[in-house]
Amino acid sequence: MTRTRVFVPVLALTAATALLASSCSSPSEEKVTLSVATFGDFGYEPLFKQYEKDHPNIKIQNRVAAFDAHNQQLLTQLASGHGAADIEAVDEQYLPQLRQSADKFVDLASMGAQQLSSQWAPWKWDQGLLKGGGVLGLGTDMGGLAMCYRPELLAKAGLPTDREQVAKLWPTWEKYAEVADRFTAANTGAKFADSAGTIYTAMINQAPENYFARADDAFIGDRNPNLKHAFEVAGAIGAKGQTAGVTPFSQEWNVAIKQASFATIACPAWQLKQITEAGGAENKGKWDVTTVPGGSGNNGGSFLTVPKQGKHPKEAYDLAVWLTAPAQQKQLFLSAGILPSEPAVYHDPEVLNKTDEYFSNAPTGKIFASSADDLRPNYRGTRDRDVAPEFGRALGRVESRKQGAEEAWGQAVQGARNVLK
Repeated sequence: MTRTRVFVPVLALTAATALLASSCSSPSEEKVTLSVATFGDFGYEPLFKQYEKDHPNIKIQNRVAAFDAHNQQLLTQLASGHGAADIEAVDEQYLPQLRQSADKFVDLASMGAQQLSSQWAPWKWDQGLLKGGGVLGLGTDMGGLAMCYRPELLAKAGLPTDREQVAKLWPTWEKYAEVADRFTAANTGAKFADSAGTIYTAMINQAPENYFARADDAFIGDRNPNLKHAFEVAGAIGAKGQTAGVTPFSQEWNVAIKQASFATIACPAWQLKQITEAGGAENKGKWDVTTVPGGSGNNGGSFLTVPKQGKHPKEAYDLAVWLTAPAQQKQLFLSAGILPSEPAVYHDPEVLNKTDEYFSNAPTGKIFASSADDLRPNYRGTRDRDVAPEFGRALGRVESRKQGAEEAWGQAVQGARNVLK
Protein backbone atom coordinates (compact mmCIF):
# COMPACT_ATOMS: atom_id res chain seq x y z
CA MET A 1 0.00 0.00 0.00
CA THR A 2 1.32 3.50 -0.91
CA ARG A 3 1.51 5.87 2.02
CA THR A 4 0.02 9.33 1.45
CA ARG A 5 0.95 12.16 3.73
CA VAL A 6 -2.16 13.87 5.10
CA PHE A 7 -2.20 17.14 6.97
CA VAL A 8 -4.71 17.31 9.83
CA PRO A 9 -5.32 20.27 12.08
CA VAL A 10 -3.74 19.75 15.50
CA LEU A 11 -6.97 20.18 17.47
CA ALA A 12 -8.82 17.73 15.27
CA LEU A 13 -6.02 15.18 15.60
CA THR A 14 -5.97 15.59 19.36
CA ALA A 15 -9.73 15.09 19.58
CA ALA A 16 -9.62 12.04 17.32
CA THR A 17 -6.79 10.53 19.36
CA ALA A 18 -8.70 11.09 22.58
CA LEU A 19 -11.81 9.48 21.11
CA LEU A 20 -9.82 6.45 19.93
CA ALA A 21 -8.16 6.07 23.33
CA SER A 22 -11.55 6.25 25.02
CA SER A 23 -13.09 3.60 22.77
CA CYS A 24 -10.12 1.25 23.22
CA SER A 25 -9.93 1.56 26.99
CA SER A 26 -13.61 1.35 27.84
CA PRO A 27 -13.85 -2.47 27.63
CA SER A 28 -10.90 -2.94 29.98
CA GLU A 29 -12.34 -0.41 32.41
CA GLU A 30 -15.64 -2.24 32.57
CA LYS A 31 -15.31 -4.58 35.54
CA VAL A 32 -17.01 -7.93 35.05
CA THR A 33 -17.58 -10.37 37.91
CA LEU A 34 -17.99 -14.00 36.92
CA SER A 35 -19.14 -16.68 39.35
CA VAL A 36 -18.00 -20.27 38.87
CA ALA A 37 -19.83 -23.02 40.78
CA THR A 38 -18.17 -26.41 41.24
CA PHE A 39 -18.61 -29.44 43.49
CA GLY A 40 -15.50 -30.15 45.50
CA ASP A 41 -12.10 -28.73 44.64
CA PHE A 42 -11.47 -28.62 40.89
CA GLY A 43 -7.99 -27.17 41.47
CA TYR A 44 -9.06 -23.96 39.76
CA GLU A 45 -7.86 -21.40 42.32
CA PRO A 46 -4.37 -20.85 40.78
CA LEU A 47 -5.94 -20.73 37.32
CA PHE A 48 -8.45 -18.11 38.44
CA LYS A 49 -5.62 -15.92 39.71
CA GLN A 50 -3.77 -16.28 36.42
CA TYR A 51 -6.86 -15.43 34.41
CA GLU A 52 -7.56 -12.35 36.51
CA LYS A 53 -3.95 -11.25 36.04
CA ASP A 54 -4.23 -11.65 32.26
CA HIS A 55 -7.70 -10.06 32.19
CA PRO A 56 -7.66 -7.11 34.64
CA ASN A 57 -11.33 -6.36 33.99
CA ILE A 58 -12.41 -9.85 35.17
CA LYS A 59 -13.07 -10.80 38.79
CA ILE A 60 -13.87 -14.46 39.50
CA GLN A 61 -15.95 -15.66 42.41
CA ASN A 62 -15.55 -19.35 43.24
CA ARG A 63 -18.53 -21.22 44.69
CA VAL A 64 -17.78 -24.71 46.01
CA ALA A 65 -20.37 -27.13 47.39
CA ALA A 66 -20.68 -30.86 48.05
CA PHE A 67 -21.47 -33.08 45.06
CA ASP A 68 -25.17 -33.79 45.54
CA ALA A 69 -25.89 -30.39 47.08
CA HIS A 70 -24.34 -28.61 44.11
CA ASN A 71 -26.21 -30.58 41.47
CA GLN A 72 -29.55 -30.49 43.24
CA GLN A 73 -29.18 -26.78 43.87
CA LEU A 74 -28.54 -26.19 40.19
CA LEU A 75 -31.76 -28.00 39.27
CA THR A 76 -33.65 -25.75 41.71
CA GLN A 77 -31.99 -22.61 40.36
CA LEU A 78 -32.83 -23.50 36.79
CA ALA A 79 -36.46 -24.14 37.73
CA SER A 80 -36.79 -20.86 39.63
CA GLY A 81 -34.96 -18.80 37.02
CA HIS A 82 -32.39 -17.25 39.34
CA GLY A 83 -29.39 -18.07 41.52
CA ALA A 84 -27.24 -20.03 39.06
CA ALA A 85 -23.60 -19.08 38.61
CA ASP A 86 -22.24 -17.69 35.34
CA ILE A 87 -20.44 -21.00 34.86
CA GLU A 88 -21.84 -24.18 36.38
CA ALA A 89 -19.84 -27.41 36.56
CA VAL A 90 -22.01 -30.45 35.83
CA ASP A 91 -21.03 -34.04 36.53
CA GLU A 92 -21.58 -36.47 33.67
CA GLN A 93 -24.19 -38.31 35.74
CA TYR A 94 -26.46 -35.27 35.63
CA LEU A 95 -26.01 -34.42 31.94
CA PRO A 96 -28.95 -36.55 30.69
CA GLN A 97 -31.28 -34.85 33.15
CA LEU A 98 -30.04 -31.36 32.32
CA ARG A 99 -30.49 -31.93 28.60
CA GLN A 100 -34.20 -31.76 29.37
CA SER A 101 -33.59 -28.14 30.41
CA ALA A 102 -31.41 -27.23 27.44
CA ASP A 103 -33.41 -24.04 26.86
CA LYS A 104 -32.09 -22.71 30.16
CA PHE A 105 -28.46 -22.92 29.01
CA VAL A 106 -26.54 -20.98 26.42
CA ASP A 107 -25.95 -23.19 23.38
CA LEU A 108 -22.18 -22.95 23.24
CA ALA A 109 -22.27 -23.78 19.54
CA SER A 110 -23.61 -20.26 19.05
CA MET A 111 -20.37 -19.02 20.58
CA GLY A 112 -18.20 -21.07 18.22
CA ALA A 113 -17.63 -24.12 20.42
CA GLN A 114 -17.88 -26.54 17.49
CA GLN A 115 -14.52 -25.26 16.26
CA LEU A 116 -12.94 -26.69 19.42
CA SER A 117 -14.38 -30.21 19.14
CA SER A 118 -11.10 -31.84 18.07
CA GLN A 119 -9.53 -31.03 21.45
CA TRP A 120 -11.45 -33.76 23.27
CA ALA A 121 -11.67 -37.51 23.05
CA PRO A 122 -14.64 -38.07 20.70
CA TRP A 123 -16.78 -39.75 23.35
CA LYS A 124 -16.15 -36.89 25.79
CA TRP A 125 -17.15 -34.27 23.23
CA ASP A 126 -20.26 -36.26 22.33
CA GLN A 127 -21.34 -36.40 25.97
CA GLY A 128 -21.63 -32.61 26.02
CA LEU A 129 -23.78 -32.35 22.89
CA LEU A 130 -27.48 -31.62 22.53
CA LYS A 131 -29.84 -33.06 19.95
CA GLY A 132 -29.44 -31.21 16.70
CA GLY A 133 -25.76 -30.45 17.25
CA GLY A 134 -25.97 -27.91 20.05
CA VAL A 135 -23.31 -27.86 22.76
CA LEU A 136 -24.39 -27.98 26.41
CA GLY A 137 -20.95 -28.03 28.01
CA LEU A 138 -17.19 -28.17 27.53
CA GLY A 139 -15.42 -31.19 29.02
CA THR A 140 -13.11 -30.82 32.00
CA ASP A 141 -11.65 -34.06 33.37
CA MET A 142 -12.59 -37.70 33.06
CA GLY A 143 -12.69 -40.45 35.65
CA GLY A 144 -10.44 -43.08 34.11
CA LEU A 145 -10.27 -46.07 36.49
CA ALA A 146 -7.31 -47.79 38.13
CA MET A 147 -6.93 -49.88 41.29
CA CYS A 148 -5.36 -48.39 44.40
CA TYR A 149 -3.94 -50.94 46.86
CA ARG A 150 -1.82 -51.28 49.98
CA PRO A 151 1.25 -53.45 49.27
CA GLU A 152 1.91 -54.18 52.95
CA LEU A 153 -1.53 -55.74 53.36
CA LEU A 154 -1.17 -57.86 50.24
CA ALA A 155 2.23 -58.99 51.51
CA LYS A 156 0.68 -60.08 54.81
CA ALA A 157 -1.66 -62.28 52.80
CA GLY A 158 1.24 -63.82 50.87
CA LEU A 159 0.25 -62.05 47.65
CA PRO A 160 2.53 -60.19 45.19
CA THR A 161 3.07 -56.48 45.76
CA ASP A 162 4.74 -55.36 42.53
CA ARG A 163 2.15 -53.39 40.56
CA GLU A 164 2.57 -55.39 37.34
CA GLN A 165 2.30 -58.70 39.17
CA VAL A 166 -0.69 -57.42 41.12
CA ALA A 167 -2.44 -56.46 37.88
CA LYS A 168 -1.97 -60.03 36.66
CA LEU A 169 -3.82 -61.29 39.74
CA TRP A 170 -7.09 -59.76 38.58
CA PRO A 171 -7.51 -59.39 34.80
CA THR A 172 -11.25 -59.85 35.42
CA TRP A 173 -13.61 -59.13 38.30
CA GLU A 174 -14.14 -62.86 38.77
CA LYS A 175 -10.39 -63.19 39.41
CA TYR A 176 -10.57 -60.18 41.71
CA ALA A 177 -13.20 -62.04 43.74
CA GLU A 178 -10.90 -65.08 43.91
CA VAL A 179 -8.08 -62.89 45.22
CA ALA A 180 -10.51 -61.56 47.83
CA ASP A 181 -11.03 -65.15 49.00
CA ARG A 182 -7.28 -65.75 49.23
CA PHE A 183 -6.75 -62.49 51.07
CA THR A 184 -9.53 -63.20 53.56
CA ALA A 185 -8.23 -66.72 54.24
CA ALA A 186 -4.91 -65.25 55.33
CA ASN A 187 -6.52 -63.44 58.30
CA THR A 188 -4.57 -60.19 57.95
CA GLY A 189 -6.98 -58.30 60.18
CA ALA A 190 -8.03 -56.06 57.28
CA LYS A 191 -10.81 -56.27 54.71
CA PHE A 192 -10.07 -56.73 51.03
CA ALA A 193 -12.08 -53.78 49.66
CA ASP A 194 -13.77 -50.66 50.98
CA SER A 195 -17.33 -51.48 49.90
CA ALA A 196 -19.45 -53.60 47.61
CA GLY A 197 -20.81 -50.36 46.16
CA THR A 198 -17.38 -49.30 44.88
CA ILE A 199 -16.91 -52.66 43.13
CA TYR A 200 -20.40 -52.54 41.64
CA THR A 201 -19.96 -48.97 40.39
CA ALA A 202 -16.64 -49.80 38.73
CA MET A 203 -18.14 -52.83 37.02
CA ILE A 204 -21.25 -51.13 35.63
CA ASN A 205 -19.11 -48.23 34.42
CA GLN A 206 -17.29 -50.70 32.17
CA ALA A 207 -20.50 -51.84 30.48
CA PRO A 208 -21.93 -50.07 27.41
CA GLU A 209 -25.34 -49.74 29.10
CA ASN A 210 -26.65 -50.19 32.61
CA TYR A 211 -30.15 -49.02 33.63
CA PHE A 212 -31.32 -47.60 30.30
CA ALA A 213 -30.95 -48.51 26.61
CA ARG A 214 -28.87 -46.32 24.36
CA ALA A 215 -31.29 -46.82 21.45
CA ASP A 216 -34.45 -45.40 23.03
CA ASP A 217 -33.69 -44.60 26.70
CA ALA A 218 -36.00 -47.44 27.81
CA PHE A 219 -35.47 -48.97 31.25
CA ILE A 220 -33.50 -52.23 30.93
CA GLY A 221 -32.32 -52.60 34.51
CA ASP A 222 -34.52 -55.65 34.89
CA ARG A 223 -32.95 -57.51 31.97
CA ASN A 224 -29.41 -56.19 31.53
CA PRO A 225 -27.05 -59.13 32.18
CA ASN A 226 -24.08 -56.79 32.81
CA LEU A 227 -25.97 -55.05 35.59
CA LYS A 228 -27.13 -58.26 37.21
CA HIS A 229 -23.64 -59.77 36.98
CA ALA A 230 -22.07 -56.74 38.66
CA PHE A 231 -24.66 -56.91 41.42
CA GLU A 232 -23.95 -60.60 42.02
CA VAL A 233 -20.14 -60.30 42.03
CA ALA A 234 -20.04 -57.21 44.25
CA GLY A 235 -22.80 -58.55 46.48
CA ALA A 236 -21.00 -61.87 47.00
CA ILE A 237 -17.78 -60.14 48.06
CA GLY A 238 -19.76 -57.97 50.46
CA ALA A 239 -21.86 -60.82 51.85
CA LYS A 240 -18.70 -62.80 52.65
CA GLY A 241 -17.60 -59.97 54.93
CA GLN A 242 -14.69 -59.09 52.67
CA THR A 243 -15.46 -55.36 52.56
CA ALA A 244 -15.14 -52.70 55.23
CA GLY A 245 -18.73 -51.66 54.49
CA VAL A 246 -17.93 -47.96 54.48
CA THR A 247 -19.58 -45.41 52.22
CA PRO A 248 -17.02 -43.63 50.01
CA PHE A 249 -16.10 -40.14 51.19
CA SER A 250 -17.88 -40.54 54.52
CA GLN A 251 -16.11 -39.96 57.82
CA GLU A 252 -16.04 -43.73 58.35
CA TRP A 253 -14.36 -44.15 54.95
CA ASN A 254 -11.73 -41.56 55.88
CA VAL A 255 -11.00 -43.35 59.15
CA ALA A 256 -10.79 -46.73 57.41
CA ILE A 257 -8.19 -45.34 55.01
CA LYS A 258 -6.15 -43.80 57.80
CA GLN A 259 -6.23 -47.01 59.83
CA ALA A 260 -5.42 -49.31 56.88
CA SER A 261 -8.72 -51.14 57.31
CA PHE A 262 -8.89 -52.37 53.70
CA ALA A 263 -6.42 -53.34 51.00
CA THR A 264 -7.92 -52.30 47.65
CA ILE A 265 -10.20 -49.70 46.12
CA ALA A 266 -11.18 -49.11 42.48
CA CYS A 267 -10.07 -45.52 42.08
CA PRO A 268 -10.64 -42.96 39.32
CA ALA A 269 -7.83 -40.45 38.89
CA TRP A 270 -9.58 -37.70 40.85
CA GLN A 271 -9.97 -39.97 43.89
CA LEU A 272 -6.25 -40.18 44.59
CA LYS A 273 -6.47 -36.75 46.17
CA GLN A 274 -9.24 -37.87 48.54
CA ILE A 275 -7.24 -40.94 49.55
CA THR A 276 -4.18 -38.77 50.16
CA GLU A 277 -6.11 -36.32 52.31
CA ALA A 278 -7.84 -39.08 54.27
CA GLY A 279 -4.65 -41.06 54.85
CA GLY A 280 -2.53 -38.15 55.97
CA ALA A 281 1.26 -37.93 56.11
CA GLU A 282 1.59 -41.16 58.08
CA ASN A 283 0.29 -43.18 55.12
CA LYS A 284 2.55 -41.65 52.50
CA GLY A 285 4.24 -44.37 50.46
CA LYS A 286 1.91 -47.05 51.83
CA TRP A 287 -0.37 -47.07 48.79
CA ASP A 288 0.30 -48.02 45.18
CA VAL A 289 -1.68 -47.96 41.91
CA THR A 290 -2.15 -50.60 39.23
CA THR A 291 -4.58 -51.61 36.50
CA VAL A 292 -8.24 -52.19 37.37
CA PRO A 293 -9.91 -55.50 36.44
CA GLY A 294 -11.19 -55.15 32.90
CA GLY A 295 -8.39 -52.71 32.08
CA SER A 296 -10.33 -49.46 32.00
CA GLY A 297 -13.63 -47.73 32.75
CA ASN A 298 -14.88 -44.30 33.67
CA ASN A 299 -16.22 -43.01 36.97
CA GLY A 300 -16.93 -39.30 36.88
CA GLY A 301 -15.83 -36.39 34.78
CA SER A 302 -17.46 -33.01 34.38
CA PHE A 303 -18.46 -30.25 32.01
CA LEU A 304 -18.59 -26.47 32.25
CA THR A 305 -21.94 -25.01 31.23
CA VAL A 306 -23.20 -21.42 30.89
CA PRO A 307 -26.76 -20.87 32.21
CA LYS A 308 -28.78 -18.18 30.44
CA GLN A 309 -29.37 -16.44 33.77
CA GLY A 310 -25.89 -14.93 33.68
CA LYS A 311 -25.37 -11.31 32.67
CA HIS A 312 -22.08 -11.94 30.86
CA PRO A 313 -22.46 -15.06 28.67
CA LYS A 314 -19.64 -14.14 26.28
CA GLU A 315 -17.15 -13.53 29.08
CA ALA A 316 -18.33 -16.72 30.83
CA TYR A 317 -17.84 -18.71 27.64
CA ASP A 318 -14.36 -17.28 27.13
CA LEU A 319 -13.40 -18.29 30.67
CA ALA A 320 -14.87 -21.80 30.21
CA VAL A 321 -12.89 -22.20 26.98
CA TRP A 322 -9.70 -21.13 28.73
CA LEU A 323 -10.23 -23.40 31.76
CA THR A 324 -10.76 -26.43 29.51
CA ALA A 325 -7.95 -25.63 27.05
CA PRO A 326 -5.05 -28.11 26.75
CA ALA A 327 -2.55 -25.95 28.66
CA GLN A 328 -4.85 -25.67 31.67
CA GLN A 329 -5.86 -29.36 31.60
CA LYS A 330 -2.18 -30.26 31.62
CA GLN A 331 -1.46 -27.95 34.53
CA LEU A 332 -4.35 -29.41 36.53
CA PHE A 333 -3.07 -32.96 36.09
CA LEU A 334 0.52 -32.09 36.98
CA SER A 335 -0.52 -30.11 40.06
CA ALA A 336 -3.66 -31.90 41.25
CA GLY A 337 -3.81 -35.24 39.41
CA ILE A 338 -7.02 -34.32 37.57
CA LEU A 339 -7.04 -36.53 34.47
CA PRO A 340 -7.35 -34.58 31.17
CA SER A 341 -10.09 -35.52 28.73
CA GLU A 342 -8.03 -34.37 25.75
CA PRO A 343 -5.78 -37.00 24.08
CA ALA A 344 -3.06 -34.51 23.14
CA VAL A 345 -2.74 -33.69 26.84
CA TYR A 346 -2.80 -37.17 28.37
CA HIS A 347 -0.29 -38.28 25.72
CA ASP A 348 1.98 -35.33 26.51
CA PRO A 349 5.44 -36.55 27.71
CA GLU A 350 5.21 -34.53 30.93
CA VAL A 351 1.85 -36.09 31.72
CA LEU A 352 3.02 -39.61 30.84
CA ASN A 353 6.08 -39.21 33.05
CA LYS A 354 4.06 -38.02 36.05
CA THR A 355 4.51 -40.12 39.18
CA ASP A 356 2.82 -39.83 42.54
CA GLU A 357 5.11 -39.86 45.56
CA TYR A 358 2.26 -40.58 47.97
CA PHE A 359 1.39 -43.73 46.00
CA SER A 360 4.90 -45.24 46.09
CA ASN A 361 5.94 -43.20 43.04
CA ALA A 362 3.45 -45.06 40.88
CA PRO A 363 3.56 -43.93 37.23
CA THR A 364 0.08 -42.47 37.43
CA GLY A 365 0.49 -40.60 34.15
CA LYS A 366 1.04 -43.80 32.19
CA ILE A 367 -1.52 -45.83 34.16
CA PHE A 368 -4.35 -43.37 33.70
CA ALA A 369 -3.40 -42.50 30.11
CA SER A 370 -3.58 -46.19 29.25
CA SER A 371 -6.95 -46.41 30.96
CA ALA A 372 -8.13 -43.38 28.99
CA ASP A 373 -7.04 -44.91 25.68
CA ASP A 374 -9.11 -48.04 26.34
CA LEU A 375 -12.07 -46.21 27.82
CA ARG A 376 -15.53 -46.87 26.41
CA PRO A 377 -18.07 -44.83 28.40
CA ASN A 378 -21.47 -46.27 29.18
CA TYR A 379 -24.82 -44.77 28.34
CA ARG A 380 -26.59 -42.75 31.03
CA GLY A 381 -30.37 -42.56 30.82
CA THR A 382 -32.45 -39.49 31.55
CA ARG A 383 -33.78 -41.07 34.76
CA ASP A 384 -30.48 -42.69 35.73
CA ARG A 385 -30.14 -40.66 38.92
CA ASP A 386 -33.67 -41.64 39.96
CA VAL A 387 -33.32 -45.42 39.75
CA ALA A 388 -29.65 -45.97 40.68
CA PRO A 389 -30.23 -45.46 44.45
CA GLU A 390 -32.67 -48.38 44.47
CA PHE A 391 -29.89 -50.73 43.42
CA GLY A 392 -27.37 -49.12 45.74
CA ARG A 393 -29.62 -49.62 48.77
CA ALA A 394 -30.32 -53.20 47.73
CA LEU A 395 -26.62 -53.92 47.48
CA GLY A 396 -26.15 -52.43 50.93
CA ARG A 397 -28.69 -54.89 52.33
CA VAL A 398 -26.75 -57.76 50.75
CA GLU A 399 -23.45 -56.44 52.09
CA SER A 400 -24.85 -56.15 55.61
CA ARG A 401 -26.36 -59.63 55.23
CA LYS A 402 -29.88 -58.40 55.86
CA GLN A 403 -31.08 -59.83 52.57
CA GLY A 404 -30.00 -62.39 49.98
CA ALA A 405 -28.79 -61.25 46.59
CA GLU A 406 -31.75 -62.58 44.59
CA GLU A 407 -34.36 -61.09 46.89
CA ALA A 408 -32.52 -57.78 47.06
CA TRP A 409 -32.19 -57.66 43.27
CA GLY A 410 -35.88 -58.30 42.76
CA GLN A 411 -36.76 -55.59 45.27
CA ALA A 412 -34.41 -53.13 43.53
CA VAL A 413 -35.98 -53.82 40.13
CA GLN A 414 -39.49 -53.34 41.52
CA GLY A 415 -38.41 -50.17 43.31
CA ALA A 416 -36.99 -48.78 40.08
CA ARG A 417 -40.22 -49.55 38.23
CA ASN A 418 -42.21 -47.76 40.92
CA VAL A 419 -39.98 -44.71 40.67
CA LEU A 420 -40.50 -44.58 36.91
CA LYS A 421 -44.31 -44.76 37.09
